[in-house]
Amino acid sequence: MNKKSNRLETLKMIISSKELSSQDEVLTELRKEGIDITQATLSRYLKQLRVAKASSMNGSYVYVLPNETMYKRAVTPPTPSEMLKSSGFLSLNISGNIAVLKTRPGYASALAYNIDHSDIPEIIGSIAGDDTIFIVIREGASKEELLKKLNLDTGK
Repeated sequence: MNKKSNRLETLKMIISSKELSSQDEVLTELRKEGIDITQATLSRYLKQLRVAKASSMNGSYVYVLPNETMYKRAVTPPTPSEMLKSSGFLSLNISGNIAVLKTRPGYASALAYNIDHSDIPEIIGSIAGDDTIFIVIREGASKEELLKKLNLDTGK
């Protein structure tokens, strides 16, 4: 990942995990992650990511990523550096012929694309939101074989 991509990903993780209402607060959080940029660069990044301000539950205005005005923030989120160490996958639960795969915010679409283009015969198709993927499993397919082909460590 190049330097700018890393900065943008870290910025997305910070905005999605904290309620920040000013560029100074964002710059402070970026510095905690070892990223020292100017306010002008931050403004360009915010514009590029289409970051907006929206009213939070407590009535203040905070930065949000596109389509996430009612964004659910984690109570004690990991640092952006910790979040960037994984592929975005969080968990997978299967019930009958439907699997629900949870990801970090913004990762579901990319993971669903990879799943749909992986040529896994056990999967009929998927649909993704921001952080959730619904997967339809072919009737009679082995769950163990599906997990093996998805290459996911579900801890089971």
